[in-house]
Amino acid sequence: MSQKKYKVTLTQDEEKLLHDITDRGKHSAQKRKRAQALLLANEGRTDEVIADRAGMHRRAVEDLRRRFVEDGFETVLAGKARGHRPRALHEADEARLIALVCGPPPEGRIRWTVRSLAAAWVSLEHTGTKTVSRETIRRVLKKTSVNPGRAGNGACPRKGGEFVGRMEDVRDGYTEERDETRP
Repeated sequence: MSQKKYKVTLTQDEEKLLHDITDRGKHSAQKRKRAQALLLANEGRTDEVIADRAGMHRRAVEDLRRRFVEDGFETVLAGKARGHRPRALHEADEARLIALVCGPPPEGRIRWTVRSLAAAWVSLEHTGTKTVSRETIRRVLKKTSVNPGRAGNGACPRKGGEFVGRMEDVRDGYTEERDETRP
């Protein structure tokens, strides 16, 4: 049998903590599985046996051993950080995008397309995001029920100067500081 590259060696305190996790307390199923796998790995069991007893895949056990050696006990026990990506466009930028859609289309076009919106976004000033993907633009437009390809667009019924001026007022309302004296 070949020697394991990543060997799990637990201290008595770590072993006691893992026994507490597997035996009692409110812990997630994934945390219990990781604790059980670490205890079995500490006993010198093979990855196949650990995977079978802990209800994991063999490759997951190998990764658990590697992370234990490289990242440490606490990191492995807590699991991988599964954060979400921050929003590409914030509310003020979304309002700017809607105002752009409601404005006149690019020269030589009848209406906006998602590609032309993405290209025009780069030239806008006062935006927190300089580039934005077509998919992000599509999601924002879908969320707000704005369809740049439809003539009777619900968000932009009129394209006159008065309407665009009101849209700019709404957009500016997102960027202004809140005044407690005004409702």
